[in-house]
Amino acid sequence: MLACVSAREPTALTLTQFARPAELSGALRRELAECWAAVVNAGGAVIPADCPPPPLVPADVAAAVDHVAERLAPEHCRLLVAALEGSVEDSVAGSEAGSEAGSVAGCEAGSVAGWLVVRREGHPLEAHCGVLNHVQTRVHLRRRGIGAALMGEARRVAREEMGLERLKLSVRAGLGLEEFYRRAGWTEVGRWPGALRLAPGDDRDEILMSLAL
Repeated sequence: MLACVSAREPTALTLTQFARPAELSGALRRELAECWAAVVNAGGAVIPADCPPPPLVPADVAAAVDHVAERLAPEHCRLLVAALEGSVEDSVAGSEAGSEAGSVAGCEAGSVAGWLVVRREGHPLEAHCGVLNHVQTRVHLRRRGIGAALMGEARRVAREEMGLERLKLSVRAGLGLEEFYRRAGWTEVGRWPGALRLAPGDDRDEILMSLAL
């Protein structure tokens, strides 16, 4: 586990990055799965290819969380987790002890509020670029600065620690997410028209965005 950074904007957060599979406890993996399933059920995030259609339960995305963990490596892939006030370790200890202290909007201090993955491109011609995946915030904790804090830390880690020069991501059209990324400094560079089929007759563009570091 690498260094933590505190952020206060406006919810007090601790941002922790994980760079090796062994750093993710079973309790943390369960929290990541709970967040992912809830976000998918609310209409956001990418549904893992081997999952059933929504509504999902955490067990439906547990294997996908394990896959994320297995890919972690300091030079190639980092997981960034935003936790409320306390550290992620505090949350794990509290959940195992049954603690109810320090709750914020129904969550314990230290519980996962959001997360994302920063991944270096694998091809040698693209190794100076990275990709953001799985950007998500717990549904009931949105509009508290958690996403902005995660994006700011991802930018710092990518540039200063991983040595990346550019980040890329793709966004589903129709959710207004491109405006969030534009406010964080990202630029739309293109679209794949109708590339995402949510249901018969409901095709969405895949918006391609880029951030120079």
